[in-house]
Amino acid sequence: MEKREIANRDDIKELINSFYEKVKADELIGFIFNEVAKVDWPHHLPIMYDFWESLLLEGTSYGRNAMDPHFKLNKLVPLEPAYFDRWLALFEATVNTLFTGEKAELALTRARSIKEIMAFKMKQINHPDTDKNIPLVNPGNKQ
Repeated sequence: MEKREIANRDDIKELINSFYEKVKADELIGFIFNEVAKVDWPHHLPIMYDFWESLLLEGTSYGRNAMDPHFKLNKLVPLEPAYFDRWLALFEATVNTLFTGEKAELALTRARSIKEIMAFKMKQINHPDTDKNIPLVNPGNKQ
């Protein structure tokens, strides 16, 4: 399959559907989605389309607090750094398999930033006595 640019909502749907198929089957984080959160995929996926469309294509249909569901989920199972690392690895692999170009790079940058922020906030909650250094996220940095 030839890679292409992320240009429209259909491309966002392909990215998100492919990504979450990997997530659902993953031995490390799949249980969080399948057994703990018991994600209602027909409901959840359109929310994710809106979220990523707002980040990559300047869509305006996402108007939620992205952190709130994760704080609630963290009460059910502590969301540890390894989970965020795997989430990012699966997302990067999906983007790199399907897409190329400026929007694909932007998707990777946004995902890296999301991973750092989420992991930092959950670490503060789950391990309050640990390092409090705020991670610096540079959009051009491929940490």
